[in-house]
Amino acid sequence: MAEDLTIVQGTKEEQYEALLPQIKGLLQGEPDLIANLANVAAALKEQFGWLWVGFYLVKGEDLVLGPFQGPVACTRIKKGRGVCGTSWAKGETLIVADVENFPGHIACSSLSRSEIVLPLKKENEVAGVLDVDSIELSTFDQTDQHYLEEIIKLISFNT
Repeated sequence: MAEDLTIVQGTKEEQYEALLPQIKGLLQGEPDLIANLANVAAALKEQFGWLWVGFYLVKGEDLVLGPFQGPVACTRIKKGRGVCGTSWAKGETLIVADVENFPGHIACSSLSRSEIVLPLKKENEVAGVLDVDSIELSTFDQTDQHYLEEIIKLISFNT
């Protein structure tokens, strides 16, 4: 049974530091990938209030929409297309201060202004991405990258 998430005020680092053990607790003992992705998306959205937080999972030649929190989203993204597809193709985190300036940006929501996308790896292959969008420009930085990478390391793809 899940406990309520405690929303923490403070610096971005303080918020992440308080959120990490809560996410560990949510994931502990739950082997189902989809359930875990859903709870991680919800925890991040609740804590930070970003426009959109969610996962896309690699299925064949596409990233397919997985659990998310926020407005309706694109269902499929090709490898190398948009921020998510580019993160998948490169296997690296991308921080985009202004999505309008990202070549080939896919506008799933016209409200999105900045974005961070992190690859989720299973056995050194990208198995999906964590995508986070904000309505503000330049929302994401190295602090977000560090802590979000720590969070995705907690997710098990062994199911």
